[in-house]
Amino acid sequence: MNIQTLCILGSTGSIGKSTLDVVSRHPELYQLHSLTAFSNVELMAQQCIEFNPAFAVMVDPIGAKALAQQLSGVSCTTEVLSGVEALSQVSAAAEVDTVMAAIVGAAGLLPTLAAVEAGKKILLANKEALVMTGSLFIDKVRRHGASLLPIDSEHNAIFQCLPQQMQQDMITSDTHHTRQGIEKILLTGSGGPFLTKPLNEFADITPAQAVAHPNWSMGQKISVDSATMMNKGLEYIEACVMFDLKSDHIDVVIHPQSVIHSMVQYIDGSVLAQMGNPDMRTPIAHALAYPERITSGVEPLDFFKAKDFTFAKPDFNRYPNLKLAMEACAEGQGATTLLNAANEITVAAFLAGQIGFTDISRINALCLDKGSDIAANSLESILAIDQQTRRVTEQLIKTGGRL
Repeated sequence: MNIQTLCILGSTGSIGKSTLDVVSRHPELYQLHSLTAFSNVELMAQQCIEFNPAFAVMVDPIGAKALAQQLSGVSCTTEVLSGVEALSQVSAAAEVDTVMAAIVGAAGLLPTLAAVEAGKKILLANKEALVMTGSLFIDKVRRHGASLLPIDSEHNAIFQCLPQQMQQDMITSDTHHTRQGIEKILLTGSGGPFLTKPLNEFADITPAQAVAHPNWSMGQKISVDSATMMNKGLEYIEACVMFDLKSDHIDVVIHPQSVIHSMVQYIDGSVLAQMGNPDMRTPIAHALAYPERITSGVEPLDFFKAKDFTFAKPDFNRYPNLKLAMEACAEGQGATTLLNAANEITVAAFLAGQIGFTDISRINALCLDKGSDIAANSLESILAIDQQTRRVTEQLIKTGGRL
């Protein structure tokens, strides 16, 4: 394998930290060009001292100054940049081969698109990029000669269970392929921390309870999305775009043990499943090294200690956000862009104590019902829908659901 030069968008988040852990195990294969973060100066300073990337980007200018001061007194040659534009600058840099797109939310869209337009190998952990832009993103990957590999454990699992030719087509976003015997995709989800919680207690759920995921270590926003199953809804939308699927080709399956990460069902009755301990270093290592394999630091699954496997259909009374995402996916690009924006605002409001847990889906539904007067037919219009929806959602939060 040739040495890959990496840019990690969101290096201080859970995916970014896991990526650095895998990279640290293979210094002969990977070198770091750039790390980026929003405002976590302390952790970014530690990462720069350990890995000495050429550049570190802090979106927050105050954080950038603090980072530069911390690094000035140590033997670290990293150059500190600041601002949103710098994210796209490093992700599209000529020296970069591979970009880990791990910035959570809509903030990760533009630097990820910059990497696509520069023809990079994209390791996509930012599901919102596909949720917001759909076929526009896929078209750019194909047009600019970029390659796309999924990092979400579910999409990476699906990818691993596909025929080799479909894997190659998907990497280059070539959707002109046959189904090669595939009947259906089975997208698994743990059900989050409230799988068995009585529905009449949902209104009292606190942010601390919502971010305590039983299986995965994730950031606060993604953890709340897992609790509402909006995370699975976004993954449903992403899977439809990434794998060129219609809604009748994909089912969501509740699998609390998080050992089977997703499955592909074939027309001959075969079902291929990708399994492993719930650790994001596995899909990260797979995508970094594809088509080869490298060690990830994850212990192999011990079948003699594994729990019983259970499966169930999702209950939309328990997970209304999942139903909203499926409805938005059927409605089209404008609806998925809108729902993603509304959800980012409502989750932030819940974490800040401004609304209750059940208000997240209630306000999301109001936003989806209202819709947008902007047609989602270009990147500019998609960004306009995103901004319009955020304003509407904030107003709904302030007024308790009234415009």
